[in-house]
Amino acid sequence: MTTRDGTAAHRALAGLSIGLLLTVALARPNATKPDLGSGWPLDGVLPWAPSSGVVTALMWGAYAVAALAIAAGLRRPVRALGWAWVAGLGAIGTVAAPIGSGDVLNYAAYGRVLLMGGDPWVESPSGWAGGSDPIASAVEEPWRIEPSVYGPVATALHGLAAWVGGTDLRLVVLAWQVVVLLSWLGVRWLLRRLVGPDHHGRVDVLWTLNPFVVSAGLLGAHVDTVATLLAVAALVALRQWRGSAGIVAAGALVGLATGTKFTYAVVGLALVLTWVVPGVCGVAARGGPLACVRRIGLLAAGALPVLALVHLWAGPHVYDQLGRARSSVSLATPWRLVLETLRPELGGAATRSLISAGAAVLAIVLAVALARVSRPVVEGDEVVTAAWLTAVLTLAYSLAAPYTLPWYDVIVWAMAPAVVIGLVHWVLLGRQLVMAAAYVPGRVLGMTPEVEAVTLGFRREVAPWLQLVLWVVTLAVALRALVVSRSRR
Repeated sequence: MTTRDGTAAHRALAGLSIGLLLTVALARPNATKPDLGSGWPLDGVLPWAPSSGVVTALMWGAYAVAALAIAAGLRRPVRALGWAWVAGLGAIGTVAAPIGSGDVLNYAAYGRVLLMGGDPWVESPSGWAGGSDPIASAVEEPWRIEPSVYGPVATALHGLAAWVGGTDLRLVVLAWQVVVLLSWLGVRWLLRRLVGPDHHGRVDVLWTLNPFVVSAGLLGAHVDTVATLLAVAALVALRQWRGSAGIVAAGALVGLATGTKFTYAVVGLALVLTWVVPGVCGVAARGGPLACVRRIGLLAAGALPVLALVHLWAGPHVYDQLGRARSSVSLATPWRLVLETLRPELGGAATRSLISAGAAVLAIVLAVALARVSRPVVEGDEVVTAAWLTAVLTLAYSLAAPYTLPWYDVIVWAMAPAVVIGLVHWVLLGRQLVMAAAYVPGRVLGMTPEVEAVTLGFRREVAPWLQLVLWVVTLAVALRALVVSRSRR
């Protein structure tokens, strides 16, 4: 590596951004940080409780600098970070109380309900034990009356955390944070095997020292980090074990990822496309159509028994809440503009159905567009190709989905090192900056009316239009590339 690489600029900017995030995380309870009621000194290492206005300014500043850090890391090669530094960052992030949302309280409550013999896909946190349970009663608005939307694998891990922590909410959350820390470290370890030594620096730019991933994936302690670990592991299994064993192992891990969060089944779809559509993916089908059928069969043989077992254990209500949430529309998406415009004329139900259909079509169109203007970092490698396709499919989904949140991009960041630097990275960076800024400070509690007006105003009035610009840019670049390629024939 030459002395004119981008390491110094990237590290300085990423360090500043992560430092701002840690300043909020290590402060006393504030608008972005739920009060876990523990009195644990590490929950307030910094002896101050910043106001909601200061928290918002610090986090907006952190995300603005984060965008600069990633841009600097993509423009020039960056050296990989030593494991000691990575472990140190992870340790600091784990001892601080989670920031960015109150989701960790939901996880703790669902785990508690499961541990005590209830059904977390039926019972609401506020209704469990008459609202007096020391763990379930801590859930914040607006999720107090909502049963679990997470898969059985995630909920089993929530139950494990609840078992470790007992009736001490801080210990339950800490146990979950350790699961997330190990997942965050595990993703880095696996990515370094997925893309090879030449791309280890980019792994750190896009994952390890990516402030957006650190914020949502580590400090936010979201379940998406755990699901991402399983998705990446599914791809690496193909490289670790050749032949049938590797495909079955990949299938089992796809099953676990899907059982954690249903949308992570996308990695299985990416593998199928890699084998079935060689003209699109650039990977020749070895052995013809029968070989493809055999591979898909082996993948299913690994995934389906895992999914069957965890769903038989969980019971029939696992997806009840997911079905109800399917018609939700986030404030920060362009679909919210459609909902507000058409609902007076068509009614709420019809408009939401129309939006769901439109989003599905748009996701396919965006996926095709992104695939046409990007390529994997190693041509002809089925594992890297599947990772590239996963990045394309999940980014298209995040862009098009009516209901989407900043941490839904964690898996896209994980797969992005497998993609040649280009439109995928810049669109992802733009979307993440908009979404992260739109959901600051992240909780509905603890804000002054003035701060709420500013942050909600950005989420409702500005973010949808910025995301609409990303739709247009993606489609315009893809269309231009198509026109240019046809003109050269």
